[in-house]
Amino acid sequence: MRPPLFEIARPANVGEAIHEALGPQEGMFYSGGTELLLAMKLRVIHTDKLIDIKGIRGLSEIAHVDEKTFQIGARCTHSQIEQSELVQRILPTLAQLCGNVANVRVRNAGTIGGNLCFGEPHADPPTLLAALGARLCLSSIDGERLVDADDFILDEFETVREPHELLTRILIPIPNGPVVYQRFRHGERPAVNAAMLWSLDPSGRTIANARIRIGALGARPQRLERVEAALCGVTTAEAAQAVSDVLGSSLDSIDVTDDRHGSAEYKRHLAGVLLRRNIAEAETMCRERRR
Repeated sequence: MRPPLFEIARPANVGEAIHEALGPQEGMFYSGGTELLLAMKLRVIHTDKLIDIKGIRGLSEIAHVDEKTFQIGARCTHSQIEQSELVQRILPTLAQLCGNVANVRVRNAGTIGGNLCFGEPHADPPTLLAALGARLCLSSIDGERLVDADDFILDEFETVREPHELLTRILIPIPNGPVVYQRFRHGERPAVNAAMLWSLDPSGRTIANARIRIGALGARPQRLERVEAALCGVTTAEAAQAVSDVLGSSLDSIDVTDDRHGSAEYKRHLAGVLLRRNIAEAETMCRERRR
């Protein structure tokens, strides 16, 4: 099915793109189009104007911001992130995640910004970026505002981004401990995914802080606070035992939706399995670093 007729604008820079979005016709930003064009062809989404941002320089760069943070341009494709030497070196988990998104065609055309802005509950990047404490930079005629990845997605296919705001880059803190991401998928999308970050004390043996996000259970990635608290202050070798008493009740307390990927009970079970695997993998990574 073809979408209804629409116009297309090709702005040269971010400012022109934002003004196009503020014009009299309803406009939507477009880059890879792997999600948007499909929805338009199915006539789930319609716009009078696509604002093609592929020609805007500076939206597809990956670089250090400072010694503690690096940034990924919102127009970076999944393949570009997967193949980035910088990402492979300082955050290999993200490179691996991007190398397993959907299929080759999607990875070569789809962008991380488009993935985030579409707000699809069964997506890979939002869960890991939330666990990492990433921040998303939205540009508009009023300037820039930063939104925590945790707060960006509001509901299924709904984010805090206003239609005239352009996601330009993602700021990611450089981790000092293991980062692990696991997923179980049916087809090309995760049925459930789990991301975990440990920050370690100077000894490298004790967990100073833990961040855990479980995704695809509901509309947005969710935090397991009691599991995070149980991990703080214990050695990496004690981590699995430390969470054994709180994992089940923590998973029972979060929102889970029955969908075509499985029942709520089944998805809670999968989340527990993935989190235990995350802990085992992180503990292995810590032991290998100490050798």
